[in-house]
Amino acid sequence: MTSDKFHDECGVVAIYSHPEAETLAYLGLHALQHRGQESAGIVTSNGLQLRAHKAMGLVADIFTPDVLAPMRGTLAIGHTRYSTAGDSALLNAQPIMVQSNKGVTALAHNGNLVNAMEIRGRLEAQGSIFQTTSDTEVIVHLIALSKEHTLPEAIADALRRVEGAFSLVMMSADRIFAVRDPRGFRPLAMGRIPAHEGQKQDTIVFASETCAFDLIGATYEREVKPGELIIVGPEGISSRFYATAAPQSSCIFEHVYFARPDSRVFGRPVQESREELGRQLAREAPVEADLIVPVPDSGVTAAVGYAEQSGIPFRFGLIRNHYVGRTFIEPSQSVRDFGVKLKLNPVRSLLEGKRVVLIDDSIVRGTTSRKIVRMIRSAGAKEVHMRISCPPTISPCFYGVDTPSKKQLIAANKTIEEIREYIGADSLAYLSVEGLKKACGEGAKTSYCTACYTGKYPTSWVDVEEIQPATVVVKR
Repeated sequence: MTSDKFHDECGVVAIYSHPEAETLAYLGLHALQHRGQESAGIVTSNGLQLRAHKAMGLVADIFTPDVLAPMRGTLAIGHTRYSTAGDSALLNAQPIMVQSNKGVTALAHNGNLVNAMEIRGRLEAQGSIFQTTSDTEVIVHLIALSKEHTLPEAIADALRRVEGAFSLVMMSADRIFAVRDPRGFRPLAMGRIPAHEGQKQDTIVFASETCAFDLIGATYEREVKPGELIIVGPEGISSRFYATAAPQSSCIFEHVYFARPDSRVFGRPVQESREELGRQLAREAPVEADLIVPVPDSGVTAAVGYAEQSGIPFRFGLIRNHYVGRTFIEPSQSVRDFGVKLKLNPVRSLLEGKRVVLIDDSIVRGTTSRKIVRMIRSAGAKEVHMRISCPPTISPCFYGVDTPSKKQLIAANKTIEEIREYIGADSLAYLSVEGLKKACGEGAKTSYCTACYTGKYPTSWVDVEEIQPATVVVKR
């Protein structure tokens, strides 16, 4: 069953100077599992040589004690992936490890490069041989081909040539590098674990989200700044800006949906943003009702805010089954809405005869929302009012979020009234773009990318699907 949700591309983690770096990287990835459930990988170094292991599947299934034991190292980087660019295959699992004239390096990337195909075409024409279909490999080639002599200079030179979204962690035998693109699309935070007895220096860690720090006992220090390259090595921590500052456009969807509510993203607690999204939605789209019911888990925090602002009681009227595997046997006699029923079940005793406000964070194709509304009604609800804690999604994302094409996005093709009719709700309202930015604290410190809601992109791009095939005239 394909999920009617957006998927973030990946989560990355890096550990410098810890006797069990491989275990901390594994635990960090475990905390970032929500950012990608397709493949995971870790590369470690003992100061001299790099070791890698990656596989398809979930972090806890891949990294057993038997797998981690021979990977013992003091440095590690890790990656958990959901594919956006490049096919879903072990071939494209990261980190990517290469031997080049700059030595052995490994790289893990969260984001999407909008000019990767163009660069790749140029490099292949010059004789470069690519091993994967992932856009990340382009960066590796650019580093190897750079005329700069030191690895930090070569990294900076390579990154000035790519356009789009990237939060990267890289490693050589004795150093960790952490980088964000000049616009700061995707998050990357830095933390510290104080040195234990016998350790010369503190452990420095990087992760896509701070929830990874909580699990490994690290303290959040700061965000990696847009356009910044941080190098952690035997001589300590150094930082430089490899590119001129660009207008900041951090992905607002991190606050709406991707990041875990217990994380701090772009310097702001996600829980705070999500509750405020719900409160703002209650101000903009009030309705007379008996119950506020979230669509779990994505709508829960916003529903708490909506209930608080509206004074309508919050109830878990839909129960989620957390143990849905990737494969299941369907009954031969088709059961209506089987896929959604497998994941969610209504609490009839709560919903019967009630006017219900259903809260979710987005409607993508509309198919799941339609089934959920039908399920709430069949459980005896008198009215079902749908409230969405973000604006209608009208455009695909090119910066590392797996969004369907414009053709498949219901809000790009139907009016709000037509969507309401399609999903079968008594009323439907979305949060305004202004309300969204306000709830997520847009201001002097942070400005957000809202291209998926406005169609206005912060970089130039070419949407391959929108290009009409040229008619070719063959002259004989």
